[in-house]
Amino acid sequence: MDDERKLIDKLHRIEALFARPGTAGERAAAANAAARLRARLAELTTKDREVEMRFSVADDWSRRLLLALLRRYGIRPYRYHRQRRTTIMARMPRRFADETLWPEYMELSATLRRYLDEVTNRVIAEAISPDTRDEELRTEG
Repeated sequence: MDDERKLIDKLHRIEALFARPGTAGERAAAANAAARLRARLAELTTKDREVEMRFSVADDWSRRLLLALLRRYGIRPYRYHRQRRTTIMARMPRRFADETLWPEYMELSATLRRYLDEVTNRVIAEAISPDTRDEELRTEG
């Protein structure tokens, strides 16, 4: 449980990084980061036209994370009939996607993936086999 709290705290710090705070005091106020990001999105929406963005993610973990980020900023994700579940569509200013949303998603995703890998390896080592090395690589023949 302590590991989960550390992960959540780290994710909050990453969120604060992307909120582009104006003062050192604001940098420490991670609780206000989402509100600042929503304000930035609103500002960009008035300056830049919204465009339909298409995101393709590799797996369900990544999909859930991106959906949560979009919804946090008031962006309604969707997909069209016959699109794969790993495809996520959303309307927003391109600049917000390029400068804020996608870099934040990538950082959060990498942090979450490292945590999930550590937990998976620990559980497998304790419950199944302590040997968690990759398979050996052989030449054909």
